[in-house]
Amino acid sequence: MEKAISIFNEYGKMFLDGTITTLHISIVGTLLGLAIGLLVGAIRTIPKQNGIKGIFQKIINAILSAYVAIFRGTPMMVQSILLYYGIAYYFEIQIDKMLAAYIIVSINTGAYMSEVVRGGIISLDKGQFEAAYSSGLSHWQTMLYVIFPQTMRNILPATGNEFVINIKDTSVLNVISVGELFFAAKTVVGQTFDYFNTFIVIFFIYLFLTTIVTWILRLIERKLEGPKSYELKMGNQMQV
Repeated sequence: MEKAISIFNEYGKMFLDGTITTLHISIVGTLLGLAIGLLVGAIRTIPKQNGIKGIFQKIINAILSAYVAIFRGTPMMVQSILLYYGIAYYFEIQIDKMLAAYIIVSINTGAYMSEVVRGGIISLDKGQFEAAYSSGLSHWQTMLYVIFPQTMRNILPATGNEFVINIKDTSVLNVISVGELFFAAKTVVGQTFDYFNTFIVIFFIYLFLTTIVTWILRLIERKLEGPKSYELKMGNQMQV
């Protein structure tokens, strides 16, 4: 343990930079992924259309279903390699590593969140949709003003869980040399040749990050739930 502390003290700046990069990618990727999930979830819950609109709707739903299946069914590491090196190989375009990281984490998160959002939307009472439609609101207006506010509260735990997963899963981005925490550890190992103590350091950093984030999310959830007990204050009662 003393050796691990020594490594942390000597290479603390490198670990700090890697931690900041990890958090930055995780936050951006989770937020963009949530936006993608909301969009995909809203599209996949549009009522069935007839005629040409119905055909177009089936095509869009098939594409979105394939997107969800592909990105949920393959490892993020493989996706990272195919996106970053595949674009460079086939199109001779070298995209920025951080941009690739944002795209990979966002699209991957969006695939998972779209199913969470769709489940959250479906779980709501259908009468709310009917009431909104009967009042003249379109599907997108209904989603924006009626459904999404309720859905966001219901899917908050799942969104927080996805954020925690992204903090850990950013480690796979080291395969495209993104300077996140795991990549920083590999760089330190290249200088110290001490795998065990270096990875002890990032073990506790990851544990600290996920613990703090989980605690903050639980606090937010409790705030949204409101107090568990309410005191009913009565005014002057009517006397007979």
